[in-house]
Amino acid sequence: MKHTKLISLLAGMMIMIMCVPPSGAGTSSAQDKKRLDSLRQVRCPRLMSSAAEYYRNRDWKQTVKIYEEITTLDCDEWNPNFAPPQEIYQYYAIAYEQMGKFDSSEYVLLDGLQKLPDNVELRKRLAYSYKKQGKSEQEIIEYERLVEMAPEDATVMNELSKLYKENERYDDQIFILEKILKLDEGNEIAQSELAMAFESSGRDPLDVYRKRYEDNPANLSYGLDYADRLTQADQYEDAIPVLDELIRQDPSSKRAYRKLAEATKAVDDLGRAAKAYEELFKIDPRDGRIAINISDAYLENNDYRQALKWADKAVSLDNKSGNGLGQKGKVYYYGWDNFRQNPFTNDDRLIAKLAYDYFVKAEKKGYRGLSKSTWLKENEKDILYGKAQWFMAEDKVKRNRSISATTSDYDWVTESLKAEDGWK
Repeated sequence: MKHTKLISLLAGMMIMIMCVPPSGAGTSSAQDKKRLDSLRQVRCPRLMSSAAEYYRNRDWKQTVKIYEEITTLDCDEWNPNFAPPQEIYQYYAIAYEQMGKFDSSEYVLLDGLQKLPDNVELRKRLAYSYKKQGKSEQEIIEYERLVEMAPEDATVMNELSKLYKENERYDDQIFILEKILKLDEGNEIAQSELAMAFESSGRDPLDVYRKRYEDNPANLSYGLDYADRLTQADQYEDAIPVLDELIRQDPSSKRAYRKLAEATKAVDDLGRAAKAYEELFKIDPRDGRIAINISDAYLENNDYRQALKWADKAVSLDNKSGNGLGQKGKVYYYGWDNFRQNPFTNDDRLIAKLAYDYFVKAEKKGYRGLSKSTWLKENEKDILYGKAQWFMAEDKVKRNRSISATTSDYDWVTESLKAEDGWK
């Protein structure tokens, strides 16, 4: 009812203006403005108060009705401090959004942006209304405007990047992601998205990481990312000099040493892989997993003496998980498999028995790695040193209740096999 009266009043005022002779137009216009200002002075404060109340109470229908009257009266032009235009159009639009009327929200926001074309919040809200209406092109255009208006707002650029990706505009996405990375070089999400955008656009994502590292050779993070990408592409030979340079710059980089060990191992430079792991162990000498990695590198290089040494180190560092014990079993087993004779010698049987014993000890502690305990047990009469072999041992050996390997093939084995109960 109030709104109807207001419209009638305004219409009457327009008729009065149109009927006044031209010679008195200035005087009549001034009088009309005075009457309109008088009306605003009474109505605008009340309307702003009512709008706030309805908004707080989430009465969206009444909120819309009040803001419609506020904008019809142009309360913001009467007193922009008391009736801020951004607040009016933002809350007016939100009320329509809450009612699911995004086309009406769009209309309100476009009206508001006529008065406040540089208002970031209203333009974000407009982009949202386009999103809800499925108007992706208009949404993209608004975010492109927002990037120009707020060039350091990473949230806006991230949203635009997502839109470009959804619309398969990968070249545009690459451009915006590079802008993000200029603001935040360590943004891992943007780095990952950039690589995927390059790949989707048909370009090699390695180019992204190579250029970034070459442009910033002192940035260790960029170098590690580049090395990661090279190894993922099986370009280990190219990754090695990059990692060497990173280690030269930062000899304490555990990640660089680990990657170098993996890369050199991949190209069968097992000796260097072991040395890289050893340097890593110097940085973190309490990590039994590194000791096992070193042991494995030497084991693959058939250096059983060093492999056994580092397996012993792993046992000394971790006697709970059984991993070190399992590693010793593995070293003994592969050594036996390499040197065993046909038929088996006593030394062959002795080393096989050591391997079996360590596998069993490890499994009792929860070890779940490589184990040949089942197979060795199934073939123990043919393979393992046992009671029958002990019966044939020399008296001196029997008195000591232990026996050691004596052949040169097993000179790396310093451990003796202890006689078991029942061996006579």
